[in-house]
Amino acid sequence: MQVPFLDLKTQHKDIEEDIKKEFSDILENTAFVSGKRVENFESELSDYCGSNYAVACNSGTSALHLALMGHGIGDKDEVITQPNTFFATAEAISHAGATPVFADIDPQALTLDPKKVEDAITEKTRAIIVVHIYGIASPMDELREIADKNNLVLIEDAAQAHGAEYRGKRLSSLGGTTCFSFYPSKVIGAAGEGGAIVTNNREIYERMLALRDHGQTAKHEHTYVGYNYRMTELQGAVLAIKLKKLDNWLASRRNNAALYSRLLAGLEPRLTTHPSPEYSNCAYYLYVVSARDRDNLKKYLNENGIGAAVHYPTPVHLQPAYKELGYNRGDMPCAEKHAEEILSLPMYPELKEEQIKYVCDKIKEFYS
Repeated sequence: MQVPFLDLKTQHKDIEEDIKKEFSDILENTAFVSGKRVENFESELSDYCGSNYAVACNSGTSALHLALMGHGIGDKDEVITQPNTFFATAEAISHAGATPVFADIDPQALTLDPKKVEDAITEKTRAIIVVHIYGIASPMDELREIADKNNLVLIEDAAQAHGAEYRGKRLSSLGGTTCFSFYPSKVIGAAGEGGAIVTNNREIYERMLALRDHGQTAKHEHTYVGYNYRMTELQGAVLAIKLKKLDNWLASRRNNAALYSRLLAGLEPRLTTHPSPEYSNCAYYLYVVSARDRDNLKKYLNENGIGAAVHYPTPVHLQPAYKELGYNRGDMPCAEKHAEEILSLPMYPELKEEQIKYVCDKIKEFYS
């Protein structure tokens, strides 16, 4: 049996005709960038998220950068984030001219540890970027309290957490600035690249809107030195179609995760699942386990037609690009141990029960 890590072909069959119709209309009218389809997607996204405003852009990395710039974060500022994330989280901080500062993670929840955040705050700290990694909601009450106490901006990297909830509320409805990626593999993905930011702050919204389009606040009036971060109409059309499917896709992901967890129970300590914390209704962008002999398990699964993968093998604080920050192995012990053991199993709404059972059978076979 073949169990690919991701199966976008199956997902797109269900919406193929709707997408083709939109593409045909866009081509016929030759309106390609930041038009009515992008505006429609922004409106529907803000409604879904329970936020007042949405700014669509060309990638999740751009979304993070716009959020930082919208809050006026830049040169000589420090921004705290976690090391178990895709490089773009820290990269956006560097693009803004600020310095990324890393704080370790909770070993069970896998999200940013609030106590470690407090330890990392200095007089230069201006913001915290919390990553809802794998779709797991971070402990927002504690992080918000820390941010408010220290007069810090709190930005959410929800690139992997579309539709995830914290204490029964969608993450993006909690009143902060929340960034999304629509890379094709994400919970909802574009037919290419895409990103967005949602916020309730009109001033931040208007600044990000201008910065997205070369700093223009009116036609040919450039108030800021901005960027070309606009979303194309093709992506706006695809994302609006997929947004309508999101709740159903999330239900399927959660059912798949529950089946994985049930079938893999009892393998500890050789393999450990990571139940979502009680306050988190996870989006399950990825279903991750911590595995002994991880690399050989991954090889065994791959050899048996299963698309297991590793996210992310090197924590960001140990990446060569950040060597000058002075971090060493051992500085973030929980994140480093996690990187050595983490394994992502196939996870998508179209995954079949027999495929999940096959994956779990092969894992048990490996450890037996």
